[in-house]
Amino acid sequence: MLYRFSHKTGSYGVTIKEEDENKVLVQVEQVINHPKQGDLHNPTETENVFFHERKALSHYEKRYTTKSHLREFNVEPMSYIESLQNAISKLETKLKAQDTLHATISLNSLQRLKHDYSIQYKQNFE
Repeated sequence: MLYRFSHKTGSYGVTIKEEDENKVLVQVEQVINHPKQGDLHNPTETENVFFHERKALSHYEKRYTTKSHLREFNVEPMSYIESLQNAISKLETKLKAQDTLHATISLNSLQRLKHDYSIQYKQNFE
């Protein structure tokens, strides 16, 4: 059964691999929303901040969380690679609609990430 799990600024479809009374080990099966690029504490700033390049959690990557952080899975299930491509495209469309320096730097960051994903998953993400 899939659950929705948010980690930093990304959202994922996950399955539960192990659980006890305090924590749950989840495994990433799908990307719902690609992580945003930039500084988490100053989301649209580009000056005097460290601009983070954030990759999506990898396919089958595992994370510990609590049951309270898991939500109902309310999107169409799809393969990891298809969902990653979808999430990237969605974020790119949103950024292209903004005429800001932050959007431009984020788009450049996504281009580098797509190159990395292409190598990692042996799939074209252009």
